[in-house]
Amino acid sequence: MLQAFTRNYRDNSIDAGFQFTFYCDICQDGYKSSFIESDTYKKKKGSRLLGQGISLAGHLLGGRARDLGYAAERGSRILSERFEGKSPEWMKEHEQAFTRAQNEAKQHFHRCPSCNQYVCDHCRNEDEGLCVKCAPRQEILVAKTRADAMRRNIDAAGQTARVWQGALESKTTICLSCGKPAGTGNFCNNCGASMELKVCPNCGAKNQRIVRFCNNCGANLAVATPAASGKCPSCGQDNLPGTKFCGGCGSKL
Repeated sequence: MLQAFTRNYRDNSIDAGFQFTFYCDICQDGYKSSFIESDTYKKKKGSRLLGQGISLAGHLLGGRARDLGYAAERGSRILSERFEGKSPEWMKEHEQAFTRAQNEAKQHFHRCPSCNQYVCDHCRNEDEGLCVKCAPRQEILVAKTRADAMRRNIDAAGQTARVWQGALESKTTICLSCGKPAGTGNFCNNCGASMELKVCPNCGAKNQRIVRFCNNCGANLAVATPAASGKCPSCGQDNLPGTKFCGGCGSKL
């Protein structure tokens, strides 16, 4: 059984040769060892070529020679089938190649004496002799801590910041002349009719322009009452309809 200096590795070996990838226990970056060609595979490949050559010669010579060529090809095929599986020779090569790959990869990994993880050069704190998980680099830790604090401050400020002041509710005004949306202006966007409301001269309530009597007090909107003219009898100050006391002298209207 293969015993690696780290359990974090992958065997990429194939029949033609051997190769292994070793990974850092922290960042999972990998180092792939050099490819080692299998001598067993080369011998197997050579025996196949030899059998194919003899078979071709048998077809060219014909007759008895063809039979001899077929026999030689069949014998070569039987020899090749011995190496289709993982033969003892291949397994021995595999173990030797694995040892060489480990010795090659060890130069790029370090074992942390605190957590016993194997890490690459990037994940090792050279000053402390530990991995960056056990002993983070000071400048990196300070920068990360500041960035985390800034993120928390921004999130806290965002919770109380008021970035929109519009109205959540809105209603569409329908023009009474054309029956279509009139917009927000004083005149209908579609037909140009006035959208101003009638003010009742008696109570000051606003009514649609097409109504003849106030929806609030029932007064005739076509007739202005003297009491509702808004003009103060004491000082002559003009006041809004429905005002109970004069804004100029305070007299009761």
